[in-house]
Order: sequence, then C-alpha cells, then structure tokens
Amino acid sequence: MPTHADCLFCKIVRGEVPADIVRQGERTVAFRDINPQAPTHVLVIPREHHPDAGAAAEADTGLLDALVRDARAVAEAEGIAGTGYRLVFNTGSGAGQTVFHLHAHLLGGRGLEWPPG
Repeated sequence: MPTHADCLFCKIVRGEVPADIVRQGERTVAFRDINPQAPTHVLVIPREHHPDAGAAAEADTGLLDALVRDARAVAEAEGIAGTGYRLVFNTGSGAGQTVFHLHAHLLGGRGLEWPPG
C-alpha cells in the first residue's frame, strides 16, 4: 500500500501523527477535522496515497466506492445519515485542497444550503 513519507495524512494512517479517529476500515481511516465547518466534520481518507479524487479514479481500483461506503457508515454512526450530509472532495489548491492526499469532507449536523460559503 503506497504511502509518502512526508504526507500528513499518510502519517496519520501509520499512527505517527495523532488524530481523533472515528472509524478504521480495511481501505480507509476517518477522523475529525481539526477545523470543523459543521457540527459533524469528519475526513475520510484512503490508507493508500493518491493526491486527489481524479488520481484515485484513474487508478480504477474501486477505492472511491470504498471511501463513499465508509463515509456513509460514519454518517450513520454520527446520527446524520437520516437528516442528510454532504461529501466534498476538494481537488487542487484553487479549490481549497491543502493536503494533497485524497480525502472526503463529511459534513452534517446543520442545514447545508447551496451554494456553500
């Protein structure tokens, strides 16, 4: 499973950096965002390193399916699956991506109007 030595999220996967982990799946790890934008704000990341959602899709390993499935399990455990939640994949610095390891922001627990911001 490829990881990058200097990647923050790879370090979380390896247990080198602490995180408030809420779920560990076979292919993913989910932990609370340190700067939450909603009452529930969990990051769901793959154990293997891909810089963004597009790169993971190109690899065509079913990883995005696993990530979304595990995000749904987190939403259920957090009690927000019934009222609704948002999954956000920021891709590239222009979209606000600051850690270049694929991650889904799972947001919920309040009204999430569109457009955001």
